[in-house]
Amino acid sequence: MTEPERPACVLVAVQLPDVDDTQHAADLAELGRLCATLGLDVVATITQRRPNLAHTAVLGEGKLGELAALTGGSGHVGSTAPQRKDKARLRRQAEEGDHPSDDDVDEDDEPSGSGTPRRKPTVVVVDHELTPSQIRNLERATSAEVMDRTGVIVEIFHRHAKTREARLQVEIARLTYVAPRMRESGGGAERQAGRGAGESNLELDRRKVRDRIAELREELAAVQRDQDQRRQNRRQARRVALVGYTNAGKSSLMRALTGSDVLVADKLFATLDTTVRALHPEVKPRVLVSDTVGFIQKLPHDLVASFKSTLDEAHEASLLLYVVDASDPTHEHQLEVTREVLAEIGADAIPSKLVLNKCDCLDDLSRAALRAKHPRAILLSARVPADVARLRQILVDFFDEGAEEVELVVPYGKQSLVAQIHERARVLSETWDEAGAHLLVRAQPVELDKLRSLLSR
Repeated sequence: MTEPERPACVLVAVQLPDVDDTQHAADLAELGRLCATLGLDVVATITQRRPNLAHTAVLGEGKLGELAALTGGSGHVGSTAPQRKDKARLRRQAEEGDHPSDDDVDEDDEPSGSGTPRRKPTVVVVDHELTPSQIRNLERATSAEVMDRTGVIVEIFHRHAKTREARLQVEIARLTYVAPRMRESGGGAERQAGRGAGESNLELDRRKVRDRIAELREELAAVQRDQDQRRQNRRQARRVALVGYTNAGKSSLMRALTGSDVLVADKLFATLDTTVRALHPEVKPRVLVSDTVGFIQKLPHDLVASFKSTLDEAHEASLLLYVVDASDPTHEHQLEVTREVLAEIGADAIPSKLVLNKCDCLDDLSRAALRAKHPRAILLSARVPADVARLRQILVDFFDEGAEEVELVVPYGKQSLVAQIHERARVLSETWDEAGAHLLVRAQPVELDKLRSLLSR
């Protein structure tokens, strides 16, 4: 059974003066991967250099016409008001042709370089956040569905959310995005009878969306209270959070470190739900590792706000592992985006280590260059067991820094405390005599004080 053909789409981007060619190409490549994750097949690309986005339809008239030629649209924004047919005007336009004005075409316009697509695109994806009017204008000019970057990301989140918390978070972000873009669906001047009289259909629909968002936020608050309680119970534990750009290999590293069966997929935002597992082979006290939602450039603020609970795992961790795909040419920029998002949630002051993942995809010269640029970074591949074992030992050593070795004597009358000592400290040796159990332990001073307090009661 063959898979259905994926909808064809064309990418649209304006290169602004503050964006260089390298970053512009990286942004387009990332947008292409977002479209692939959403199930769209990129068949063409339209780009234009401009000092700013055109207020009406993002592109100048010339590029808009080029885009319309690909999608089968008219290339004209037109008006939403019905127009009287003027045969003389239509005949004159046909004879003279329709040329863009010089004012609207940038002197640096370049051909898109994508050639003639093998099939007509039905979706236009713009690498900018669009206003509702810009979306409507582009749809009229291209006769295709138009999505902006934020809309694509929101839709991907909507499809990948699995747990109740993630679904609530994504639905809030989706409705917040959709509400201002809702359109009148016929009879826009109609008024509602009875309750809510004086509101148009559109106003009533928007009010229903606002009410639904309020309900979802109440549900999410209840779920997050349970999550906060779980985090409270783990507060004394040693916790490591994997953070980084989407598809940097965090889930692969999580599976390798903990032996868990978390989802691993070569897709953007494959992981939206926080997973917490113990480091494997297990150490005492346990080290908990959490996988978090990936970041991306221009991550919509509504999604950052909605996923605050998920990001709290990073905020409350003892150690952050910044996981970076070292094989990606834009990995330095991705690391910068990660740091910006963590600073936004106040997690930039937490101790951290840089993990340059997927180094098995690099040659010796590239690895040497990375070591020179990031001498304190950990170069590895999540697919190489020896690399994972080395990282595991680094984590154990990190939590052992500042630990002290002492001998605790547990009298026979308090043997129930032996199990607690094994949970809260690393027991190096254990002997028995007439006084009770003699345990040589290694633990942080704070934990040792707690254990001594329990033994003295």
